[in-house]
Amino acid sequence: MRRGLVAAAVLTAVTAGAAGCDGGPRPDLVVKGTPPATPYSGPLDVPTKELDESTPRALRLASGAAGRALECDGEIFQGSGPDGWGRSDGGRTPQEGLALYFDMVQPEEPDHGYRVEREEADRVLYSYDVDGRTKVAVVVAKDQKDRPGWGPEPSASCDPAELPESFTATTGWQIWTDRAGRRVPVSRLHSSSGPEHCDWQSADFLALDKRTYARDPEGVLGGEGLLRAPYRAKVRMPADARDTGYHYRGRRLWLTADRTTAYVRTDHGVEAWPLVKEGVGCD
Repeated sequence: MRRGLVAAAVLTAVTAGAAGCDGGPRPDLVVKGTPPATPYSGPLDVPTKELDESTPRALRLASGAAGRALECDGEIFQGSGPDGWGRSDGGRTPQEGLALYFDMVQPEEPDHGYRVEREEADRVLYSYDVDGRTKVAVVVAKDQKDRPGWGPEPSASCDPAELPESFTATTGWQIWTDRAGRRVPVSRLHSSSGPEHCDWQSADFLALDKRTYARDPEGVLGGEGLLRAPYRAKVRMPADARDTGYHYRGRRLWLTADRTTAYVRTDHGVEAWPLVKEGVGCD
């Protein structure tokens, strides 16, 4: 389960693999690192439960020990339980089990720089830390039922905005900043370019809370009737619009009280991004 405001159909992301050139784990997949101030001290074999929802509570239940090990500034963003690996997939070492996680799941998470946070006889907790706090956690286990060798069990991660910009710049997440220059959680606000496989690459999507707006300069969305109103490339800023303080590169977001349109100020003027109709996606 994964939380986010733009559907996966309109979010493109670059996913890096964790395998090295020889097929084994890349050398920097696991590093020595510096232990956090408060390392996770709980059990690694925590029962998981899948709920048919993606609330923070559901993600924590699904991710077991991995979810408990996170040290997020906000809510948990992603959490999943044991997915199972085949009889011939298991690795010879815990590190190979971690590499299998990236091969199987292909998560939008850093693919190197993990550290052993806690070790037991048949389980290892790996963490990816930012400023001494765990932002991604993966538990690998050894010799589970019908699954010999090492492989991934629960995993969890914080909001992508809490990950380094050097990583998020390689993904489809366009992370905005607030008036004070702080990165805004993508669970609240983010934008992305349209997917090429639907010929929407000329469009841009902006998701704020539970609403999605679109920039559509070539009419690829409006022509299909996917927008609630036309996109306008040049408008006068409404008198009642307010500057949210949110900005991404040269774009600044302004809103009126009804939030029916996102007004985006650039160096060239003001654009009016209309709402996308509910249920719109790209298969």
